Amino acid sequence: MARKRSDKVLVVEIDTSGTDVVRRRTPDELVVEEPMTIQLDGHVVATTMRTPGNDYELAVGFCHGDGLLGDAAVTGVRYCANGSAVASEFNVVTVETMGRAPVPTPRLGTTSSSCGLCGSENIDELARRLEPLSAERVIAIEPEVVVEVPGRVRELQPLFAATGAVHAAAVFDVLGAVSHVREDVGRHNAVDKVVGALLLEKRLPAHDLGLFVSGRASFEMVQKAWAAGFGTVVSVSAPTSLAVQTAHRAGITLYGFARDHRMVRYAPD
Repeated sequence: MARKRSDKVLVVEIDTSGTDVVRRRTPDELVVEEPMTIQLDGHVVATTMRTPGNDYELAVGFCHGDGLLGDAAVTGVRYCANGSAVASEFNVVTVETMGRAPVPTPRLGTTSSSCGLCGSENIDELARRLEPLSAERVIAIEPEVVVEVPGRVRELQPLFAATGAVHAAAVFDVLGAVSHVREDVGRHNAVDKVVGALLLEKRLPAHDLGLFVSGRASFEMVQKAWAAGFGTVVSVSAPTSLAVQTAHRAGITLYGFARDHRMVRYAPD
């Protein structure tokens, strides 16, 4: 079932550029933000604020990025664990491993659309479970290829074009071809959606691919890329200091401020 991702409303546009203040009523489009509860084998993992769409990918990517699957394979994904999907308004998604994944410890509270790791007790523990990426396995992507990716992704963001209020994540290959573009009100959700898509297609680890993220490159963006096996991460904005430290630890090439055919490499030095 296709979910509504934006709402049309009437707003008052105010223009003070001239000698008189001009007010006019005009239609506008707002992105939808709704809670979604993620369950793993029937156990509640977290509730995150997200834009409806690609919900199965979001749930799978979230569980993968947080290391909740262990070595278990995903055997199914569905709306709601008990009762009908309609009754839960398609806002409960269960990832199934036939009970092979460890029983998860749920995050406390609701994960906001701006920060996926809020409420995690120990960020360092998430990083310690991941081994550095092997230089022999990761395929390097040339800078002249990476720098063209943000412009290509921008052309594939219809929800941003309509609302101006969502982030995007995308996958690109060594030639700069862009795939799996996902938009969401939350940056971390967009990344989870592309990672979940690759996992369901059995394309992880993504050693031959790069990850694009809009907004800043936070620790969590790099951590999710690390867990998925991306050797290159590029962001249109700045990274945080912890993101740079994590990229060094992971063996990830990290670029920031990628726009207008320019960018800055933060890792490696």
